[in-house]
Amino acid sequence: MNIQLLIELFEENRDTEKAVPMQNYMKNHFPFLGIKSPERRVLLKEYFNKTGLLKQEFNPQFVKTLWDMDEREYQAAALDYIGKYTRKLDKSHLSLIEKLITAKSWWDTVDMLASHAVGAIAAKNPEVIPEKIEGWATSENMWLRRTAILFQLKYKASTDEELLYRYILLNNDSKEFFIQKAIGWALREYSKTNPESVKRFIESNTLAKLSVREGSKYV
Repeated sequence: MNIQLLIELFEENRDTEKAVPMQNYMKNHFPFLGIKSPERRVLLKEYFNKTGLLKQEFNPQFVKTLWDMDEREYQAAALDYIGKYTRKLDKSHLSLIEKLITAKSWWDTVDMLASHAVGAIAAKNPEVIPEKIEGWATSENMWLRRTAILFQLKYKASTDEELLYRYILLNNDSKEFFIQKAIGWALREYSKTNPESVKRFIESNTLAKLSVREGSKYV
């Protein structure tokens, strides 16, 4: 794993002017190199081709190294890498994913980890729901709570409706924007599969206005 090659590729394409609006968009929580997503993916593809990294087993240390880097593009690169291995992730990787969710946390990393990585792991290993995700639903960490609400986002007809609604109600009194938004987003996505159920749920519970507005889009 030659991380230095990736650093060189990214540094060669650093653009301080582009970095400013990118940092502003993320509320200045993170520094940026100024490499936009399409360009980053081209550079990452070049890196993967030169190193053959994607021909190897999933490498947690590669992910951790990228997560420790300062600029946000490195965390984005880690997510791109994880995305290549989503189907190969198993429950042994969940502790790593949890650490990523709770480190350098913001919606741009957490939402991908929730709906892709955690979602894929839980679909294949449903025992992790009572073992791990159940605790996340009431965690002091807001991003773990958001993950518990969102991990079924792509499940469609396979959604455990009772579980989704229970996790929503466990967090329904939260004043956190990112929790209210997650509730609305989860309801909106599930309403594409079961609009009547979501409609009944919204009508029979007192939800935050933001959650109702987001969740009611298709019902």
